[in-house]
Amino acid sequence: MSSGSPALTAADIAEQILQRIYGDDFTGCNIDPNEVASLIEAGLKNHQQRTTELLDLYDKVVEAIDLLSTPPEPRKVTDPVELGKILSERLDAIRTVTTKTRETIAKFKTTS
Repeated sequence: MSSGSPALTAADIAEQILQRIYGDDFTGCNIDPNEVASLIEAGLKNHQQRTTELLDLYDKVVEAIDLLSTPPEPRKVTDPVELGKILSERLDAIRTVTTKTRETIAKFKTTS
Protein backbone atom coordinates (compact mmCIF):
# COMPACT_ATOMS: atom_id res chain seq x y z
CA MET A 1 0.00 0.00 0.00
CA SER A 2 1.49 3.35 -1.00
CA SER A 3 1.65 6.27 1.40
CA GLY A 4 -0.95 8.18 -0.66
CA SER A 5 -3.55 5.39 -0.49
CA PRO A 6 -6.29 5.55 2.13
CA ALA A 7 -5.97 2.99 4.91
CA LEU A 8 -8.12 -0.10 4.52
CA THR A 9 -10.44 -1.00 7.37
CA ALA A 10 -10.91 -4.55 8.63
CA ALA A 11 -14.30 -4.57 6.86
CA ASP A 12 -12.64 -3.58 3.57
CA ILE A 13 -10.07 -6.35 3.95
CA ALA A 14 -12.76 -8.91 4.84
CA GLU A 15 -14.78 -7.95 1.79
CA GLN A 16 -11.73 -8.25 -0.44
CA ILE A 17 -10.93 -11.70 0.95
CA LEU A 18 -14.47 -12.95 0.45
CA GLN A 19 -14.62 -11.46 -3.04
CA ARG A 20 -11.39 -13.25 -3.89
CA ILE A 21 -12.83 -16.55 -2.68
CA TYR A 22 -16.46 -16.22 -3.86
CA GLY A 23 -16.33 -13.61 -6.62
CA ASP A 24 -17.85 -10.15 -6.79
CA ASP A 25 -21.39 -11.36 -6.16
CA PHE A 26 -20.48 -13.57 -3.15
CA THR A 27 -22.36 -16.52 -4.67
CA GLY A 28 -22.23 -19.43 -2.23
CA CYS A 29 -20.85 -17.34 0.61
CA ASN A 30 -22.62 -18.02 3.90
CA ILE A 31 -20.19 -16.06 6.04
CA ASP A 32 -21.05 -12.58 7.25
CA PRO A 33 -18.21 -10.23 6.22
CA ASN A 34 -18.47 -8.62 9.67
CA GLU A 35 -17.44 -11.92 11.30
CA VAL A 36 -14.33 -12.05 9.15
CA ALA A 37 -13.73 -8.36 9.80
CA SER A 38 -13.77 -8.94 13.57
CA LEU A 39 -11.06 -11.58 13.20
CA ILE A 40 -8.98 -9.24 11.07
CA GLU A 41 -9.54 -6.38 13.52
CA ALA A 42 -8.30 -8.52 16.42
CA GLY A 43 -5.18 -9.40 14.48
CA LEU A 44 -4.54 -5.79 13.55
CA LYS A 45 -4.99 -4.66 17.17
CA ASN A 46 -2.53 -7.31 18.35
CA HIS A 47 -0.04 -6.20 15.71
CA GLN A 48 -0.48 -2.55 16.70
CA GLN A 49 0.04 -3.36 20.37
CA ARG A 50 3.28 -5.23 19.60
CA THR A 51 4.45 -2.35 17.40
CA THR A 52 3.72 0.14 20.18
CA GLU A 53 5.63 -2.00 22.69
CA LEU A 54 8.64 -2.16 20.39
CA LEU A 55 8.56 1.59 19.78
CA ASP A 56 8.40 2.20 23.55
CA LEU A 57 11.40 -0.12 24.00
CA TYR A 58 13.26 1.71 21.24
CA ASP A 59 12.53 5.06 22.90
CA LYS A 60 13.83 3.82 26.27
CA VAL A 61 16.98 2.35 24.72
CA VAL A 62 17.78 5.56 22.85
CA GLU A 63 17.21 7.59 26.01
CA ALA A 64 19.48 5.31 28.06
CA ILE A 65 22.26 5.35 25.47
CA ASP A 66 21.97 9.13 25.15
CA LEU A 67 22.36 9.53 28.91
CA LEU A 68 25.27 7.10 29.06
CA SER A 69 27.06 8.64 26.08
CA THR A 70 26.83 12.23 27.35
CA PRO A 71 30.28 13.18 28.60
CA PRO A 72 30.62 14.20 32.22
CA GLU A 73 31.13 17.89 32.88
CA PRO A 74 34.87 18.62 32.70
CA ARG A 75 34.92 20.56 35.96
CA LYS A 76 33.37 17.61 37.84
CA VAL A 77 35.96 15.06 36.71
CA THR A 78 39.52 16.35 36.87
CA ASP A 79 41.43 13.13 37.52
CA PRO A 80 42.20 11.08 34.37
CA VAL A 81 41.97 7.83 36.32
CA GLU A 82 38.51 8.75 37.58
CA LEU A 83 37.47 9.69 34.03
CA GLY A 84 38.70 6.33 32.77
CA LYS A 85 36.68 4.56 35.48
CA ILE A 86 33.52 6.54 34.62
CA LEU A 87 33.89 5.86 30.90
CA SER A 88 34.50 2.17 31.53
CA GLU A 89 31.39 1.94 33.71
CA ARG A 90 29.35 3.70 31.04
CA LEU A 91 30.60 1.40 28.30
CA ASP A 92 29.67 -1.59 30.47
CA ALA A 93 26.20 -0.09 30.99
CA ILE A 94 25.77 0.50 27.23
CA ARG A 95 26.77 -3.12 26.63
CA THR A 96 24.19 -4.27 29.21
CA VAL A 97 21.45 -2.13 27.62
CA THR A 98 22.20 -3.42 24.12
CA THR A 99 22.40 -7.05 25.26
CA LYS A 100 19.05 -6.85 27.07
CA THR A 101 17.52 -5.07 24.07
CA ARG A 102 18.70 -7.78 21.69
CA GLU A 103 17.32 -10.48 24.02
CA THR A 104 13.95 -8.73 24.22
CA ILE A 105 13.74 -8.30 20.45
CA ALA A 106 14.61 -11.97 19.99
CA LYS A 107 11.61 -12.86 22.19
CA PHE A 108 9.38 -10.66 20.00
CA LYS A 109 10.66 -12.42 16.89
CA THR A 110 9.96 -15.90 18.26
CA THR A 111 6.38 -15.01 19.25
CA SER A 112 5.53 -13.43 15.90
